[in-house]
Amino acid sequence: MSSGHSIILIDPEDQTRDVLIQRLRMQGYKATGFAGAVEGANAILSSPPSAVIADLWMTGISGVQLTRLLRAEPGTERVPVVLRGPDSPRNRFWSERAGAAAYVVKGRMGDLVRALGRSVIDSATEEEGFFTQLQDAESAIRDRIAAYLDTALFESVLASEVRALSTCGAFDRLFDLLTQFVSQVMSYRWLALSVSRPSQVALHAHPAARGECEREARQALDLPVETPILRIEDEDASADPAAAQPLVRPVEFGQEIVAHIALSQKGVGDHQDVRILDVVARELGGPLRMALLVEETQRAATTDPLTGIMNRRALLAALDVEQARSERHGYPMSLLLLDVDHFKLINDERGHATGDQVLAALGQLLTRQARKTDIVGRWGGEEFVVVLSGAPESGARIAAERIRSAVERMSVSDVKRQRVPVTVSIGIACLEVNDNAEVLIDRADRAMYQAKASGRNRVVVSPTVLRRTGTEIEIPRELL
Repeated sequence: MSSGHSIILIDPEDQTRDVLIQRLRMQGYKATGFAGAVEGANAILSSPPSAVIADLWMTGISGVQLTRLLRAEPGTERVPVVLRGPDSPRNRFWSERAGAAAYVVKGRMGDLVRALGRSVIDSATEEEGFFTQLQDAESAIRDRIAAYLDTALFESVLASEVRALSTCGAFDRLFDLLTQFVSQVMSYRWLALSVSRPSQVALHAHPAARGECEREARQALDLPVETPILRIEDEDASADPAAAQPLVRPVEFGQEIVAHIALSQKGVGDHQDVRILDVVARELGGPLRMALLVEETQRAATTDPLTGIMNRRALLAALDVEQARSERHGYPMSLLLLDVDHFKLINDERGHATGDQVLAALGQLLTRQARKTDIVGRWGGEEFVVVLSGAPESGARIAAERIRSAVERMSVSDVKRQRVPVTVSIGIACLEVNDNAEVLIDRADRAMYQAKASGRNRVVVSPTVLRRTGTEIEIPRELL
């Protein structure tokens, strides 16, 4: 039995409404009927019932609009609504999207009673008469529906803008576009986004408040001081002092938290800021995950998995770009080709696992030794390439000797925890007129083999043919 639960029924047809009210009362419900949606909505808001039954399509206010209105009002957000109408998948779809507890084909009394019973039990709504009767009910109800629809439209536009970020393809670009968008719809002191895997953090703040905003963001997101941060600074962010605690929201994808977004409001803030941030956090998971997957795919396509540096394909592409830049601006460029001495012996005597450990350690060492403008990659096997941007022969010699010495001091142990002595032979080739990547690497390769033939663990420079120095072409004396 229904235990006397109150039901409000909205049905424009008097005969159908009266019959249904009698049937509901026979089931033990306290049923009250209304012919119009406005009158019914007013009664529902004045004294929330245990459940509502309404037609999906009604004159003036539809069942979908009524359901969304009740879901938006705090006093009726848990009141179940059962919508009725013709048997149609589309009608069921709209009912579910509106938040109805069930959709029942009109005329099927058994289905209605069962749906009503389940809805009332699931909701367990307590009747509280704390609402007052609305004056000018029709106008008030329509105003509330209009306000709800405006809010829903605004949130829909927000969600659409955030979802559009899925085409960014990179974390830094996504965050930059995100700040450009969010700064248009709300004012803030700073906005920060922290991703756990892989660890990435970005912060948007006003240039004049950089230090203070970064400290606040680190504290809000619980970031160690040493955590690197991608900074975007412009006057779209406010330099006003903090007036409230930062807002922090998790960003989820599926059932997993993939990031956290934090925001410091400008001044005392606006209550709408909270809703906007909630929408952004709710919709950002998919685009963020997409951008991270694209970055991961690009890294996998361009990175040597053992050493963590560029693979041969990526190295050649970067070399072409650097060579073109060097020739266009007329500055020197040098290339080092390194080969691990007696690497086959290391594999044979110490095992391939130790050989892999040597290569991985060498990749890390080269990354530490290189400048930010240099290019480091694995050429293949035990061979590595370092492209020195802006370095003439003298600078290349110094860099190569520094690397050779560092490798000689490098500490690598085998499975027996015995130190593995590692040295490299290095060939140097400096960019010359009409060089291409193939010729440049070939000359460095020849110099490297000369270093091996001379006793290994040394540096040899490829002979000069025609070299560009500034805007002039230098021809060696021996060729004159």
